[in-house]
Amino acid sequence: MYHSVLQFWFEELTPAQWWQKNAALDDDIRHRFGDLHRRACLGELFEWRTRAEGRLAEIIVLDQFSRNIHRDRPGAFAADGMALALAQEAISAGAEQGLTRQQRVFLYMPMMHSESLKVHEVALALFEQNGIADNLDFERRHRDIIARFGRYPHRNAILGRESTAEEIAFLQQPGSGF
Repeated sequence: MYHSVLQFWFEELTPAQWWQKNAALDDDIRHRFGDLHRRACLGELFEWRTRAEGRLAEIIVLDQFSRNIHRDRPGAFAADGMALALAQEAISAGAEQGLTRQQRVFLYMPMMHSESLKVHEVALALFEQNGIADNLDFERRHRDIIARFGRYPHRNAILGRESTAEEIAFLQQPGSGF
């Protein structure tokens, strides 16, 4: 079943679709993968972890699909901890070696989404080793935000966190949100 996730993400979608907000795509993912996402959040897809591609598919469901299914709501970030732990476990097990460079981007993505500076330091090295310059640049920008604020200010309103004056000023700058 994990093959359907990978086929959808890497074959049906274009790379541009991975990064844009699109209500129709969000609805499609919610409709096609909503039940699978619920099961992933419950830890029910553990059988997928016997293969590198299965680990990646579970991480995509938890990390990427969460953002589509729960766009602009707290649920978008609710599975981040689980996705991060699975990504770290996969990397420790060497599962990334069986993946393409583009697939590794999404194995590392939970690290980019983390609000831990320590995690970002590891992510920076992984993205640098992977050799995709655009992703490395984005990781640097993400890390710099975490180094400056200790969190992502653009999540504050969604998560009910109070923004500091410095965060509000930052959010008014072009390109401050992701």
